[in-house]
Amino acid sequence: MIERRAAGRYGYNILRATVLALAACAAYPAFGEDAQPTATAETDVLPKESRIKGDTVLKPIVVGKGSNAATQGYQPISTVTATRTDTPLLDIPQAVNVVSQDVLRDQNARSLDDALANISGVAQSNTLGGTQEAVIRRGFGDNRDGSILIDGMKTAMSRSFNATTDRVEVLKGPASTLYGILDPGGMINIVTKKPEQTFSGKTYTSVSSFGGGSAGFDFTGPIEGTDLSYRVVGDYKHVDYWRNFGVNKDWVLSPSLTWSGDDTEVTVSYTHEDYSVPFDRGTIFDLATGHAVNVDPKIRFDEPYNISDGQSNLASVHVKRDLAEDWKLTFDYTYSINTYSDNQARVISYNAATGILTRRADATQGSTIYNHAVRTDLSGDVDIAGFRNELLFGTSYDYADTLRTKLIRCANRSGFNINNPTYGTLPECTTVSAADSDQTEQISTASIYAQDALHLSDQWILVGGFRYQYYDLMAGKGRPFNENTDSNGTSFVPRGGIVYKMTPDFSLYANAAKTFRPQSSIASYYGNLDPEEGVAYEVGAKFDVLDGITANVALYTSDKKNVAYSSLDPVTGDTVVKTAGLVRASGIEADLAGEITDEMSFIASYGYTHARILEDPDYAGNEPVNVPHHTGSLYLTYDFGEIDSRGDSLKLGGGVRAVGRRPGINTNAYYLPGYMVADAFAAYTWKNDRPLTLQLNLKNIFNKTYYTSSIGTTALGNQIGEPFSAVLSASIQF
Repeated sequence: MIERRAAGRYGYNILRATVLALAACAAYPAFGEDAQPTATAETDVLPKESRIKGDTVLKPIVVGKGSNAATQGYQPISTVTATRTDTPLLDIPQAVNVVSQDVLRDQNARSLDDALANISGVAQSNTLGGTQEAVIRRGFGDNRDGSILIDGMKTAMSRSFNATTDRVEVLKGPASTLYGILDPGGMINIVTKKPEQTFSGKTYTSVSSFGGGSAGFDFTGPIEGTDLSYRVVGDYKHVDYWRNFGVNKDWVLSPSLTWSGDDTEVTVSYTHEDYSVPFDRGTIFDLATGHAVNVDPKIRFDEPYNISDGQSNLASVHVKRDLAEDWKLTFDYTYSINTYSDNQARVISYNAATGILTRRADATQGSTIYNHAVRTDLSGDVDIAGFRNELLFGTSYDYADTLRTKLIRCANRSGFNINNPTYGTLPECTTVSAADSDQTEQISTASIYAQDALHLSDQWILVGGFRYQYYDLMAGKGRPFNENTDSNGTSFVPRGGIVYKMTPDFSLYANAAKTFRPQSSIASYYGNLDPEEGVAYEVGAKFDVLDGITANVALYTSDKKNVAYSSLDPVTGDTVVKTAGLVRASGIEADLAGEITDEMSFIASYGYTHARILEDPDYAGNEPVNVPHHTGSLYLTYDFGEIDSRGDSLKLGGGVRAVGRRPGINTNAYYLPGYMVADAFAAYTWKNDRPLTLQLNLKNIFNKTYYTSSIGTTALGNQIGEPFSAVLSASIQF
């Protein structure tokens, strides 16, 4: 273990040297001698595609240094997530969905789950008692699977969505060619707020019907007399948990600074977050009936010390330099660290006849996860042999280290009755389990990749690329340390796609790609875990209608072999990790967003997923846990505009989100029932020198009891959705 940690430090020294070398290259003045000045903020320009269409002129896209240039209201316009170049959505041979800042604000989204409820084919996976973001995309996904990125970079953050979030972009299907180790379901990119060259500011506060509330601010603008612009975001939250005990506490502070030269832009940012959240495993399903136990959903089966608390830090540097002849160099470096501890009264078994639980006091103390990520891209938009080529060449290096120092385990204790709960009978534990402590996982990857979007004509675009990746992986646990994974290797990951633009506003596309993901686990094994390998195929259509609505329809099929899943050893009761031979997910998705009229906006989605375990000695023929057949959503808003002579304005909206039934356990012995939940909001703005907005958001209007996910290994942990809530917020614009 000591030798491997030394190797990790050696890898960091290599990384540091790489960073310095690449930064020096980016700063070398000869690269930018012939470069044109960058576009100023809020400049209307025609994209390059419209310049090659002869007499056909497309509507201009607003390009600026503000973070909202990729969207107009609810409508997504372009994205850098899919191709790592700023590309119109209709030119991308892959489904990309965007939840804009306007949608997040109107819905008062408080979590990544809130934002992703607007996207087809997405559902919640095992959140580890609400302490982790865990998302299934197109049938695949789990917590800590590396699929949630911040500004396109992998991090150690367990809670990526916060007050710094500007929008959420979801890239469906394989993304390993550009982003490395991922599964074929896709990835989620949290795009953060950036400094802008025009001053704006906002302060806000809110109160919740659960008790407590939040307050915060967001200011950005230029620093007069300099080439600098700034942004600073702060947020504090203290909201009572909706069940019978617990509090959600969180505060975030995030300053960022951008220097804008003639041909170079440098942005540095830092985010600090302190958090304390309930560690809540939810409720129990009775295997005899297939239904949740008949207990008030507000009643918890654990103890008030069930808390996960910690702090995270994220520092990043982004450098963009315009080079000669339509070439651009970008460099990104991100360092992140998350330290946390948690305590829980874990439910071990349930006696359906008596209502008695057997529980055990567990804890994880002194956990640290940190990540270094560095990436350099060289992109060019050039003509070769008379054809337009959007070229991308890049290198990346990632190093991630997870260490859970002390694992606390005490003896099982019975006597807690769910029908007449008495808390305080199971004290916190202090006994360190030597066999379970020092849980360690270290992985480093180094890659080169390339991509070309070849414009054969005004209508045909071919996209192809590859990634060559090296990885080194170690994992284990125990005192003395037992290394149960020590592997390294290489992989070649290709992708290809084609776009046919029937009109400037309608395109057909197809793509095929592979994925690769080395696996490890600190849990026990039934044999070694082979790397996951995936392949996916997709066809679809994209179109802009009514001069304000963007839509995407896709059909896909994805295969992944060697899928890891957790199970319980029938003899020891320990969690073990196994792999399913082959899992297939196929489906159809439709996503629409934009403006129906100048006053009415909407975002809507529907997804059908058919997922099956095709080859496995235990679960062949079963459905993967937490994967619903159906997902859907619709949210409409109406902006009345000025409603009086003073210029006050009113905006109303509402909608529904729905998820079909899902298997709650690997054996498919029970299913979480499907649900549909309704939400609404109203916002009134007083037009003053500093406009004041009051907004009321109602969630789960009809107080539906529903279940969002399960732990998958037993019927003893099933997350419950929040009941009816009302949040009243007030904000002042500057």
